[in-house]
Amino acid sequence: MFWKKKKDKFRATEVHEGNFKELVMDSEIPVVLDFWGERCTPCSVMSSIVDELAEEFDGKVRVTKVNAAMNPRLSQVFQIKGIPTFIIMKDGKAVQRFQGIVPKPNFQEILNEYVAD
Repeated sequence: MFWKKKKDKFRATEVHEGNFKELVMDSEIPVVLDFWGERCTPCSVMSSIVDELAEEFDGKVRVTKVNAAMNPRLSQVFQIKGIPTFIIMKDGKAVQRFQGIVPKPNFQEILNEYVAD
């Protein structure tokens, strides 16, 4: 019924310069960094896909979002030239990078490669 509370939507973890070491560098599971921006149409398209993947891969891959404009040092370190940019980190190292709109099945296939390791 309309008065029942909706289930909270599962969202990717927000990463910023203050929690980057803890959530990314010290992670025991692979991490996806989604560098995005507020006025970026492709980022908006990918946002719901990223949140769905965060829920599907919970506990196997940490799916995160990084606001590129609000985290200029991280954007500089990872040489972000366009958004959305996705970087997969494993054992504190960038192991894969891709950009733009990625269909969900393709993204799932990429992530499955890192779960199987």
